Amino acid sequence: MSGVQTRTVDGDDDDIRLDRWFKRHFPAVGHGRLEKMLRTGQVRVDGKRAKAGQRLETGQAVRVPPVDDGAAPPPKNPRAERIANRGPDTALIEQLTEAILYKDDEVIAIAKPPGLPVQGGTGSKKHVDGALDGLKFELDKRPKLVHRLDKDTSGVLLLGRTAKAAKWITEAFRHRSARKTYWAVVVGEPRFSSGTIDLPVAKLPGRSGEKMVVDQDQGQRAITDYVVVEQLGRRTAWVAMRPRTGRTHQLRVHMNALGIPVFGDGKYGGERAFLDAGALSRKLHLHARSIAIRRPNGSWLEVEAELPEHMARTWEYLGFDPKAGHVSFPDDEGDD
Repeated sequence: MSGVQTRTVDGDDDDIRLDRWFKRHFPAVGHGRLEKMLRTGQVRVDGKRAKAGQRLETGQAVRVPPVDDGAAPPPKNPRAERIANRGPDTALIEQLTEAILYKDDEVIAIAKPPGLPVQGGTGSKKHVDGALDGLKFELDKRPKLVHRLDKDTSGVLLLGRTAKAAKWITEAFRHRSARKTYWAVVVGEPRFSSGTIDLPVAKLPGRSGEKMVVDQDQGQRAITDYVVVEQLGRRTAWVAMRPRTGRTHQLRVHMNALGIPVFGDGKYGGERAFLDAGALSRKLHLHARSIAIRRPNGSWLEVEAELPEHMARTWEYLGFDPKAGHVSFPDDEGDD
């Protein structure tokens, strides 16, 4: 049991949540105990009260009250112990290495396949975060996650290779200067060929899992620009979307709110989200097509990911031409 101590956040922990920082450095401190210490003001960041979800910055001082700073208790069951002792997933590391779209001294961009979570959770044995030690290449430290994609969403995922790079990429996402363009097939006919959806979303209460809902009273503001690239009768359309905010499941909730759910999104659209075409996959048809992000030196990094196999087959079946998918959004104007 240590006394009161002050820890300085180093570069490897930049932008990490406070609760995850505790889990990393004080694994014996459970979540419930941490919440109590936060409520009573025993844990402080730069002398101020803090919350579990607060993100830390390099150089900040974290006040830690007397805690057991030893290792966490060993797993209580053999299965948990086996999982804890597993080595690296070489097959997943190889898969992600082959999926690299771009790599330099600061950034790695990969084409995340659909069905692979970015981080672990209940029932998730394989995830991107668990394979990052195998993507260090010539550097000593693992790359850092700087943003997220839903498990079933494919496309461009950026990793920061250094703490400095992770910080400027994270800031670009936080200040909405990074431009993320998504492609989707939607079921139904959009009322307008382009527009902006400004509908707040909140997590649905109860035991519904991670599901969001439009909530004008309690929701956080969520804004999405969209353009219909191609319409196929009244049954389906190819839509390009650019989120201005980054709420959980934002694009899926917004499309469903317009009455045109993303094809394959039974979570939000139910049976309306599927086309009566046996040749088409029932997987989610949502793809992070590209990311454009301005570097600190003013130059732009632009990365694009090809459609995953199931979406490419749908594009071919519906007669959509992926090469015709370039569209303009309001924030494209005035680029250097």
